[in-house]
Amino acid sequence: MSLRLKTILGVAFIEAILLVILISMTLNYLESTNYDGLYKRATTTATLFSTTTKDAVISYDLASLDDYTNELMKNPDLVYVKVLTPEGDVFAQSGDEVLLKRPFNEDQDVSSVTDGVFDIRTEIEEGGQVFGIIELGIDTSTLSQSIKEARYWSATIAFGEMLLVALFSFLLGTYLTNRLGQLREAANQISLGNTNITIPITGNDEVAEVADAFNQMTSRLTEAVERRDAYEKELKQLNQTLESRVERRTLQLEKNIKKLESTNKQLQETHEQLIQSEKMASIGTLAAGVAHEINNPVGYVMSNMRTLKEYSQTYIDAIDKTKQLIDQETGDLNEPIKDLNRWFREQDIDFIQTDIPQLITDTIDGTERIRDIVAGLKEFSHSNPSQVMQLSNLNEAIEKTLKITHNELKYKVKVETKLGNIPKVKCNIGQIQQVLLNLLINAGHALKENGRIQIISGVIEKEVFISVQDNGTGIPKDIQEKIFDPFFTTKEVGTGSGLGLSITYGIMQDHKGRVELKSVLGKGSKFTLYFPSEVE
Repeated sequence: MSLRLKTILGVAFIEAILLVILISMTLNYLESTNYDGLYKRATTTATLFSTTTKDAVISYDLASLDDYTNELMKNPDLVYVKVLTPEGDVFAQSGDEVLLKRPFNEDQDVSSVTDGVFDIRTEIEEGGQVFGIIELGIDTSTLSQSIKEARYWSATIAFGEMLLVALFSFLLGTYLTNRLGQLREAANQISLGNTNITIPITGNDEVAEVADAFNQMTSRLTEAVERRDAYEKELKQLNQTLESRVERRTLQLEKNIKKLESTNKQLQETHEQLIQSEKMASIGTLAAGVAHEINNPVGYVMSNMRTLKEYSQTYIDAIDKTKQLIDQETGDLNEPIKDLNRWFREQDIDFIQTDIPQLITDTIDGTERIRDIVAGLKEFSHSNPSQVMQLSNLNEAIEKTLKITHNELKYKVKVETKLGNIPKVKCNIGQIQQVLLNLLINAGHALKENGRIQIISGVIEKEVFISVQDNGTGIPKDIQEKIFDPFFTTKEVGTGSGLGLSITYGIMQDHKGRVELKSVLGKGSKFTLYFPSEVE
């Protein structure tokens, strides 16, 4: 369907709808107004006539009633009138004989009249008593003819208006389609590559503005095509040397990648060395306490060995005396046996027999304590930071770390542990022990006498956590965001490197976990380590 036909049909359709609405509203208003006027006229006439004839009806003045009815019939469109007794007998009547003889059927409204006469009645009353009845009819044919003519002329005017609108739409559509045809032809030429085209501009309307804009577009397209041709020519020249430049760039990128790999390897080695250095520094911090922890069992082991040496000499002497007694073949043995028993009592042999098992047990416990301390230090100091992560029990890491720090903390801190039933976590257990050691040493430094450290492990949602909480001095709020920065420390010069918490933060990042701090100045600090609990 063409644009011109669409324009004609569209405008005609809209115009038809508007005309139908307008004519319907006008005719409805015309009918209702005329019908209401006729109804009011009929009721007024009947009411006035009943008032006029009341006295004549009451007095049975039939001559006057005939005059009144004849006089009333002079009103235009009035076709008949009757004055009746309450029983229906005729006092007086006038008008069309046919209408006077037909049965009377009162009409309720003018629009429902089908016989061309609007019939109405009213009663003649006095003091609440009915003395007579008025019946009259008004011709509605004139009114109906007027309404019919109004409808005819409305339809004629509407049809004429639609023809004029269709003609105007046809002319407008023809004008627009001609101009659009020019634009379409010009667009086809442009699609074929011909940008040197101009549309003639006539008039000052919007179509002329579109044509002007189209001409400007073709001008810019021509310029763009010229620039594109120039760029293509330049691109061809660049492509001739592109391959050699790509090769040079590739070689440069390979060199840069190797350099980055080397730098990354150096950074990794430096990071591992830094972790190991911090680990050895932590061991250095614990060295005096570890030495004291080893010296205690060494001391009572040596003391026990000296005592056992004395006891062994007593046993040697007792064996020698017993052999001498056995070797004596003749003579009275009672006196030598009495001497031997007296010597046993002097040596307190019963005490020696009860003391030796306890001395041996204490010695074994002391050597095992030394073995555990040395094994823990060996395991901690020689763990490889770059070892492959594996499933490990974090509770065991806590217990091993507490053994290393036992002597450092036992004289001033009470350590409480609440280790939950947690799944194994994929981690570098040596690095996790270093993290725990850093947190415990820091907590110990923040505590005075009778301090308390609480270590808790458990599971929250999909994370395994370890919390280390102390009731020490706490950390000021203004520096809490800085404590994980490298080389940041609040300790005196020479007592801290400022790398412990930074390394802790880095290790937790490597484990895809996190570390959180909650601290209140004067009440203590709580560090919580979170690990993903998914295991492979």
